Amino acid sequence: MESLKSMRPPLFPHLPERLSGLEDLAENLWWSWNPGARMLFKTLDRQAWKESGHNPDKMLRDFPRELLEKAGTDAGFISKYDDVMDTFHNYMKQKKCRLLDKALPDYKFAVAYFSAEYGLHRSLPFYAGGLGFLAGDYIKECSDLCFPLVAVGFMYPEGYLRQQIRDDGWQENLVEPIYREAAPISKVMDKDGNQLVVKVPLTDPPIYVAVWKVAVGRISLYLMDTDVDINDPWNRGISARLYTGDLEQRLRQEIVLGLGGAEMLRALGVNHYLLHLNEGHAAFALLERIRGAMSAGKGFAAACEKNINTTIFTTHTPVPAGHDVFPFQLIEKYFNSYWPNLDIDRDTFFQLGIHPEKPDAGFNMTAFAMRFSGYRNAVSKRHAEVSRKMWQGLWPDVPEDQVPIDYVTNGVHVPTWIEPKMELLMNKYLGVDWQDKHDDPATWALIDSVPDNELWQTHYWLKVKLIDAIRERSRLRWANGDAGASIMLAGGAFLDPSVLTIGFARRFATYKRALLILNDLERLKKHFKDRWRPIQIIFAGKAHPADDPGKRLLQDLINLARNPQLGGRIAFVEDYGEQLGQYLVHGVDVWLNTPLPPLEACGTSGMKAALNGVPHLSLVDGWWGEGFNGKNGWAVEHEETSDSPDSSDADKIYRILEEEIIPLYYKMSNSGIPHDWVKVMKASMKSNGAGFSARRMVREYIEKFYSRSLERSLKE
Repeated sequence: MESLKSMRPPLFPHLPERLSGLEDLAENLWWSWNPGARMLFKTLDRQAWKESGHNPDKMLRDFPRELLEKAGTDAGFISKYDDVMDTFHNYMKQKKCRLLDKALPDYKFAVAYFSAEYGLHRSLPFYAGGLGFLAGDYIKECSDLCFPLVAVGFMYPEGYLRQQIRDDGWQENLVEPIYREAAPISKVMDKDGNQLVVKVPLTDPPIYVAVWKVAVGRISLYLMDTDVDINDPWNRGISARLYTGDLEQRLRQEIVLGLGGAEMLRALGVNHYLLHLNEGHAAFALLERIRGAMSAGKGFAAACEKNINTTIFTTHTPVPAGHDVFPFQLIEKYFNSYWPNLDIDRDTFFQLGIHPEKPDAGFNMTAFAMRFSGYRNAVSKRHAEVSRKMWQGLWPDVPEDQVPIDYVTNGVHVPTWIEPKMELLMNKYLGVDWQDKHDDPATWALIDSVPDNELWQTHYWLKVKLIDAIRERSRLRWANGDAGASIMLAGGAFLDPSVLTIGFARRFATYKRALLILNDLERLKKHFKDRWRPIQIIFAGKAHPADDPGKRLLQDLINLARNPQLGGRIAFVEDYGEQLGQYLVHGVDVWLNTPLPPLEACGTSGMKAALNGVPHLSLVDGWWGEGFNGKNGWAVEHEETSDSPDSSDADKIYRILEEEIIPLYYKMSNSGIPHDWVKVMKASMKSNGAGFSARRMVREYIEKFYSRSLERSLKE
């Protein structure tokens, strides 16, 4: 598939020959979901591993040669090294897709997966939230299954944002540039040995992108970067930051992602593929596919039809304001030289992206993607219902329940999100090969064979680990002298691992209602201060840099967290990212989700928690309408007709806490094991592990869309 190789000199010339394989290992993110590989780097030096941010690329660059040479002669380390390298090489050698034989026989092709963000590892901060982690989990699972996919995205030199809370509780948006030389990313080189640079089609003045590659197991993720010398100064920053608040710059980003991404694939020799758009940000790739078909001799209508038959579009946004709509004057400014290449005029071009119910609003990227994709899906059953209603205007003669928007409920990459200590426990009782069949519910049924005391002790160990990590974050910030005492105390200094701990972590958008559980503070105080059965709540999350209402919400929470009347039972942990997310979904006792229905498309964080035995407490929205079975957590039914929906929903949450969760959690046996609570933990793992895995998700995309799309394309 890839005709141009990433040719480079050795990255770590100080590596002994006996350990030379560590370079290939460090440069492939396979290590990030393989505990043995992570432990290998950790064994080299625990402190260096910690200080690198669990980034072997950075760790090896800074690691003393004499210690590497010593490890190269250590029999114990060499034995572990050989085992890990054998596993890695065997993994990379596999070519046969376990799902492909039945669905797509005897046909070599690629799915080109376009996404504006990818959540893979903290060393590559190209993500803002759930959409990015979904994309990251998707391509990891495609790697595990040997599915022929190539991924396209952006290199964001300044990342998304690093969050720091000021003493007044306000979120500061800090920029932490990516040190590319110390991240698992490499330049893609051209035939002359220079970094590949591609011109974005039909841009005037021209815009160029440099091409980078991230190896995600067997999958190549190609990232475009406009920060190259050949670009005009005002164009170099197009890809600087994720989700810029400037509308024109946002349009320029999406032009580069779509048009530039399609052109980059041509330069890489990827010419025949099914196009999968993960949200509408990259929808302009459709134009390049149409233009390409026309250059091969098809007329506009025939080129559109060919494109429709081979395009899959996934929408994640049930919030109308979350869909990109660009003013017509901006579209004309950037596409006036483009539409003549499609043999259409300006008005016809504008019509491609008009929402029929809001024709004057501008060029709607989702409406455009919906029209020119033969397969469309939402990301949960409930979200499909919302999407059909939202976009029925595109099919005015079709009843709402027959609007052609299907659904594939999101799933999570099990090897990434299962905690290694929990994984060892499951290896013991489910069999060492349980992950090979983790999408089979029968595999998870064996959870009942895990002794209650072992599951509980593992969970408690993970909770202690979480709280220790939070305290260490506070200590380090205090040691840096850049925060007041009250901010440090609000950051979790008073957390107690023996207390029932509720976790809430997601983007601080107002509709997610982060403060819903704090709606009646007087009612909560008695639980915070209860001597025998207290509760504590850990919050984390970022507000978008341009979202002042979200920042005010966060500031209110910080002020509550440092209110001594609440007994130190509320903590806000700043700079929520992949690492903190791992600690939270592994270590809290209950995972809380309180969106205003029906505004939650799916919500994968609760799946990650359930995977590790953490029960879910949520409004019935997104995935929880499919996941809840009455035994594996708690569900809150929202009353749309309520005059005070927040108060009504909060009251239901309090009653569940007071009547079910708190008594169940603190009902201990003489040996200190809450057996009835552990029963809920097991039910959570059994019911959600297989059904909400990324493997099930990828299989459904193949069966519902990819195979049908391929069959249609072969008939042309």
